[in-house]
Amino acid sequence: MNPNEVHVLVVDDTPDAAQSLATLLKLHGYTVQTANSGEEALSLVAEAPPLCVILDIDMPGRVDGLQLSKQLRALHGTHIVLIAVTGWPEEDPRVAETFEIVDHYLQKPVNPVVFGKLLPPV
Repeated sequence: MNPNEVHVLVVDDTPDAAQSLATLLKLHGYTVQTANSGEEALSLVAEAPPLCVILDIDMPGRVDGLQLSKQLRALHGTHIVLIAVTGWPEEDPRVAETFEIVDHYLQKPVNPVVFGKLLPPV
C-alpha cells in the first residue's frame, strides 16, 4: 500500500451509482473500493480501513447507512471520515439521526466538485 494514496470506500446498494462515483474519484487520483451493502462495507473496512467512507443512507438489509455509521464510529471513532449521501429529506428521522453521526452529509444529486473540497488532495 502506497502511503501517499488516499483510500475511499463508496457504499451504495445501487451498483451503478457506487461505480459511477468510484470512477469519478479514481479519475481524481483516489484509490477507491465499492460495496453494495452495509455488511460488505464492514467486511472491507475490517480488512483495510479507508480514510473515508461515502455511504448511502437508504440501503436494504440489516445494516443500512444509519447502522453502518453507528458501527463504524463504534469501531473506529473519528479515524475514518464519514460522508452520508441521500435523496431523502433532512426531516426524515433516520436521515436526521445519521446526519448527527457523520462528518459531512450531501443531498443527491451530488456535485462531484464537493468531494474535492471534503477529501484531501492526492
